[in-house]
Amino acid sequence: MSVEHASMRIIDGYTRGDTDIAADEVWALEAHLEGCGACRDRLSAAVTAEAPAVASLVDTVWSGLEPQLAAAAPTPPRRRWSAPLSAWMTPVMVPWLAMATGVTLIALLLDVVGSDPGSGWGSGDVSLVLLLAPVLPVCGVAASWSRGLDPAYELTASTPRAGLYLVLRRTASVLAVVVPALLLGGWVTGVTAVQWLLPCLAFTSTTLALGGAVGVTRAAVALVAVWAAVVVAPTLAAGRTSFALRTGVSPVWVLIIGLGIGVVIARRGAYSVLGAHR
Repeated sequence: MSVEHASMRIIDGYTRGDTDIAADEVWALEAHLEGCGACRDRLSAAVTAEAPAVASLVDTVWSGLEPQLAAAAPTPPRRRWSAPLSAWMTPVMVPWLAMATGVTLIALLLDVVGSDPGSGWGSGDVSLVLLLAPVLPVCGVAASWSRGLDPAYELTASTPRAGLYLVLRRTASVLAVVVPALLLGGWVTGVTAVQWLLPCLAFTSTTLALGGAVGVTRAAVALVAVWAAVVVAPTLAAGRTSFALRTGVSPVWVLIIGLGIGVVIARRGAYSVLGAHR
């Protein structure tokens, strides 16, 4: 299988620190260098030829570090599953995912045994699982891309694989945990998957779409507040399922999902800056 290597024009310009190289070319080169030893060798040769002062500085630093590294204890080998897992998740997501799963189970418990049949809970007129399903993934997505929760957010945003690539991976990991829990809750309570899955995906895509402009955390908080005020509160007050959660509204949710995905793709570069962590 042939591998397309970086051109010498980009490598030489990257070595000299040229400012006329497009940002996407720089990020693509850095991502390519992670896994291509041949291009790393070409970059090393270019540094020696184009920037001898930098090469001399690297040699000086290395000559001082080499004896210390040789005397240091070897790093324990990483577990096989840790590298793939770290590419999809961040440790700050774990408590939020656990909370989302716990809230789903509590809502399921209340739907099944926690209410008087005369109040509407036991009869299935109002389902807490259905009410909470759209906003539960939003909390995990916000936690996975939040300046206040992730102490390594600056390093994350500056890596070659940051941006939409990493946002989608973390969003997929959130859905992979939350959706099965909601699927179980919907199956037990008799709520169809269409009723909760489409709003769930619509809110997730809308959070990402708005997150490129105002920050993922701010978008998540705003959407959760709107959902609580417009749907949750009136539904609990009336004791019957809101029109927004009935199967007849499914085409509207599909349209929102499509619009959200379109905005995310159109503004994919917005997730490569620190503003997306707001």
